[in-house]
Amino acid sequence: MKISEILNSGKVTVSCELFPPKKDDDIDRVKEVVRGISALKPDFMSVTYGAGGGTSKNTTRIASEIQSCGVTALAHLTCVSSTKEEVGQILSGLKEQNIENILALRGDIPKDSVFPSGGQYRYASELVRQIREYGGFCIGAACYPEGHVECARREDDIGYLKEKVDSGCDFLTTQMFFDNNILYQFLYRILAKGIQIPVVAGIMPVTNSSQIKRICALSGTELPPRFKAIVDKFADKPAAMKQAGIAYATEQIIDLISNGVNAIHLYTMNKPDIAAKIMDNLSEIIRP
Repeated sequence: MKISEILNSGKVTVSCELFPPKKDDDIDRVKEVVRGISALKPDFMSVTYGAGGGTSKNTTRIASEIQSCGVTALAHLTCVSSTKEEVGQILSGLKEQNIENILALRGDIPKDSVFPSGGQYRYASELVRQIREYGGFCIGAACYPEGHVECARREDDIGYLKEKVDSGCDFLTTQMFFDNNILYQFLYRILAKGIQIPVVAGIMPVTNSSQIKRICALSGTELPPRFKAIVDKFADKPAAMKQAGIAYATEQIIDLISNGVNAIHLYTMNKPDIAAKIMDNLSEIIRP
């Protein structure tokens, strides 16, 4: 099923993200995670993509496993380390497995600032355009409510987002955020720029303090004072931090739904138990 159809159904949707194994030996463990999350009946599940090889070869395998469990799969695809021919081969492989949803991403530029593979891709919009020309896929892209870390001005970042949308995106998924007001302001700004496709709100249940430090360092995400207080209070109490992180994510989602944001995406970090607790907390809210 195309994710655009799911998002345009008019109901509240909750989806989940997981990542494939770094080693082939771990594939069975990730399949267990797939089965555990699939049992929660999310509206769709996404599987991330390892740039430059690595876990990328397992993305299609895991996406296929997701669909075998009766859940719509969304396969991530990054392009910065690939040639257009390699991307074409991946698209053919996804098509053969009846995977019809792709999240199109540029991927991280190497630290030496040199584009690999001859620099055939510099922007995600180029990948979106290629997938659209290939045909048959529902295409998602990423957006950044707090602005992309590589972009100095938020208005410029929204301009680049408009290019991605105009290249053929069907929906957008946000980077994680911890202050809903940031998302609401972002939604107003992109609407003013003529971006009217569905936006899926990405929520990260933070369950340990080292996790949040790493997240903020990589993404530039700001922590509101209320969340900082939670981390400061429970950082040395793992069970309490886990419970508080789940409660905070649950409250974020309830506020989003109450304010008309009907598409929620959980960054599960391959932890079905955390996803299960959040889904249970929302059981009467997200199900008709």
